[in-house]
Amino acid sequence: MEKDIGKIPKNDTSDIVIRVDDFGGKRGLTIREFVTSDRYTGFTKAGVRIPAAEFLKFREMINSVSVSEMAETPEPAEAKTTKAKPKAEQETLDKKEEMPDY
Repeated sequence: MEKDIGKIPKNDTSDIVIRVDDFGGKRGLTIREFVTSDRYTGFTKAGVRIPAAEFLKFREMINSVSVSEMAETPEPAEAKTTKAKPKAEQETLDKKEEMPDY
């Protein structure tokens, strides 16, 4: 039995396919990469298989991820442009700030 659940585009030539299937007489959930190109069309070795006996644990783990955790948030502009100074350089700058000007 093979039942495709859905697919998610990965790039122009690859999709991530999720399906319920029987492999070696055992049912499970398979998540694999499917490639469509001039050289090869079909599933790659990249992927994972969740045995039916572990599916509820897998689903629980997936459901524990909140939508907000998966939201892409841009890095603040300050963090991109400000580089941390090496520790020794920062310590020197800190000491200069402590010394009075005469």
